[in-house]
Amino acid sequence: MNQRPLALVTGASSGIGAELAILLAEQGHDLLLTARDPGRLEAVATRVREAGASASILALDLGSPSGVENLVAWVGQREVAVLVNNAGFGGSDPVVTADAGVLAAMIGLNVTALTLLTKAFVPSMVGRHSGRILNVASTAAFSPIPTMAVYGATKAFVLSLSEALAEELVGTGVTVTALCPGATLTGFADRADLKSSNLFQSAMTAQNVARQGLKALFAGRRVKVTGVQNSLMAFAVRLSPRILNAKIAKSMMAKVG
Repeated sequence: MNQRPLALVTGASSGIGAELAILLAEQGHDLLLTARDPGRLEAVATRVREAGASASILALDLGSPSGVENLVAWVGQREVAVLVNNAGFGGSDPVVTADAGVLAAMIGLNVTALTLLTKAFVPSMVGRHSGRILNVASTAAFSPIPTMAVYGATKAFVLSLSEALAEELVGTGVTVTALCPGATLTGFADRADLKSSNLFQSAMTAQNVARQGLKALFAGRRVKVTGVQNSLMAFAVRLSPRILNAKIAKSMMAKVG
């Protein structure tokens, strides 16, 4: 029996991460799943096993000081063929009123943990001349986002890192894809208090985003913006003055009603 390739998915307990895990299982991968909530992780693992794959779970806070180290130790010598850096969170408070601890945690998870986890697995992928990395960014990466300034900045970092790393790895057999979804129907909107904003009035499903993301990953694309409207927006903001982009983004963040 041929051994199935192994995929590691962070933030796998719900939303885009859970859908990516299930789709990877359906496409022939065994799964290593991590997130903070063990109950939700086990529920996703059950769905993965129903798809004919094996699934191991580790409940931990990846943004904690020892989070990445503990995750890498848990993976051990197992060969990770696909790394999905999905764990992250956002908030909709202006910087002037935001909690400093929350902002630090956001940067720690969205930026530091993603970078260090990528660094941990890239060398072995290069050594095998094979590997794929999917970093979940956001359409927020393309423009300044008033009221979500820090979140948008973290996703701009993810996009820039992914594109630069993809170029560094040309010829190694390892690819890097930045997945940039727009508004998506997940728990993110609840946590960031955005469900009543203009932004979430035409949100995509997590399954649709995940399906488009994996298609781009296995095609070796460097950036995938999900949805035609989001793709047009991402193109347009590159041609517009950044001060105008910030004003447009601010109007999109306004609450409906």
